[in-house]
Amino acid sequence: MAGMSGKASLRVAVLMGGPSAEREVSLVSGRECAKALRDAGFEVTEVDAGPDLAQTLVQLKPDAVFNALHGRWGEDGCVQGLLEWLRIPYTHSGVLASALAMDKARSKEVFAAAGLPVVTSVLASADEVRQRHVLPPPYVVKPNNEGSSVGVYLVNEAANSPPQLGPEMPATVMVETYVPGRELTVTVMQDRALNVTDIVTTGWYDYDAKYKAGGSHHVVPADLPAEITAACLDYAERAHKALGCRGISRTDLRWDESRGLDGLILLETNTQPGMTPTSLAPEQAARAGMSFADFCAWIVEDASCNR
Repeated sequence: MAGMSGKASLRVAVLMGGPSAEREVSLVSGRECAKALRDAGFEVTEVDAGPDLAQTLVQLKPDAVFNALHGRWGEDGCVQGLLEWLRIPYTHSGVLASALAMDKARSKEVFAAAGLPVVTSVLASADEVRQRHVLPPPYVVKPNNEGSSVGVYLVNEAANSPPQLGPEMPATVMVETYVPGRELTVTVMQDRALNVTDIVTTGWYDYDAKYKAGGSHHVVPADLPAEITAACLDYAERAHKALGCRGISRTDLRWDESRGLDGLILLETNTQPGMTPTSLAPEQAARAGMSFADFCAWIVEDASCNR
């Protein structure tokens, strides 16, 4: 953040919670980040983002906002637009990059235009998906604009009937060809990829695998051929740049070992990854020699407007 001098004098509002389906995850991230920032010497106020957010921020007059919101409204450009309007420097990506990354269909178009490998996918009405196989099984059905594996359905190859999507699904959903293989992820920090993590689970990497104790474990750095490691780092940096991200992002990939480099597919980029000390992005920062408090402090120092 331009002009930053003395952490103790800087007032940081940490936004968390909010109304999205990822509220509980955001509350955990926000509380952990607030503690880390206090440990780093900042004056911190925790804010559960609600309809009165603009009024709250006007009253608080923070020097910067740490955006620990997840999901719709918090990382899809909406809050970013509000913060631009209020002229408060904020962390992570700006309005356009946030909106693009949250819209899975649009972000795939951006990635494909940048020459990055993406999986075949279509947008379809939820009613149509309930009635017939929109793509040949196996495939995945997910909301076009949610994260944390919220509302994800895996339709396996032996499925005789289409998935009976729950009422929580939006009217339009994304259907994409299932990509087999290992779940990999790369954090980019200021345009530089940090490392590759191999996420090991006993089944599908769903919401429980991400957030429940014992649901998965992380191997960092991932044990991969040098060519695949280099490609993962390159794809993540190019995805970060193509979307126009700033600060940190995390790009998820899958790799089918049987197909070599051709089996490496970019799934999506998260502009506001989970931020607990054991989350994927802080874990990679720690491998680079950065404590969680220092990592959070760097993110605040990178805060700005007009992007």
